[in-house]
Amino acid sequence: MDSHHPSLSSRPYLARALFQWLLDNDLTPHLVVDAEHPQVEVPRQFVQNGQIVLNLSPSAIRDLAMENDAISFEARFGGQPMRVMVPSDALVAIYGRENGVGMVFGHEPVMPQPEEASDEAPPALSEVDTSEDPAPEEGAGEEGEGPRRPNKGRPSLRVIK
Repeated sequence: MDSHHPSLSSRPYLARALFQWLLDNDLTPHLVVDAEHPQVEVPRQFVQNGQIVLNLSPSAIRDLAMENDAISFEARFGGQPMRVMVPSDALVAIYGRENGVGMVFGHEPVMPQPEEASDEAPPALSEVDTSEDPAPEEGAGEEGEGPRRPNKGRPSLRVIK
């Protein structure tokens, strides 16, 4: 298996996209990191309440690598150079310093783990039946009147925790 295997978590993909979006909008990307995570390598003197905020401005860091398993870069803290390593699951949020716009992670989509030697069929998408909706839209005619079909086939997003 090569090092570019996909991640089960969407977090690293979202972080990369938001990082680029913040830069494209002339904002300074900041990461909020769970400093209690065992593999986190950050300057401990700047940890507050178990978290640390890191400036990811291209002028503040060097050798940024945003991989699926971790974000790493070189930075100076109090004049001392340091290699910073943030595993993807230690990412709490990414936002623009200037306006706070960004994303807090925690409920982003995660691919289910494949079962070991399972003979079951893989999960499949199924259509959600919305035809039994007791509240039709106002102004909708009787059945068969006109081309409007209220509440039929309307997509819905359900958050799965």
